Amino acid sequence: MLLGKCPYCEDGMIEVREKNVRGKKIKLYACSNAHWKSEDGELWELIEDATCDFRIWQNALGRYGKWLGYKEVRQLLEEGEIRVEFVSRRYGKKINYEKSVVLDREYGVSVVWED
Repeated sequence: MLLGKCPYCEDGMIEVREKNVRGKKIKLYACSNAHWKSEDGELWELIEDATCDFRIWQNALGRYGKWLGYKEVRQLLEEGEIRVEFVSRRYGKKINYEKSVVLDREYGVSVVWED
């Protein structure tokens, strides 16, 4: 499944790939020009013929109670920024809050803490 044009290279398209990480199936949204390998199923590295390194792991925002779906990734590719609702469970209370998320070359996505 293709989600949109790669923001980092001219001819790449973002596709959905399923990876097994620690026994769980996780989606990796990656450029068609990015080719990854793993020896242990946990550490993924680009192989030498890769011409792009774009990737967003579905669980990149998992520590905030959010997994990214197709809709959010498509919107990020088109607009470069989205608003996402997070869940915090501090002090025994469930608190919902909203923050902006942007594309990040190194980590895939980053949360903008200062609005």
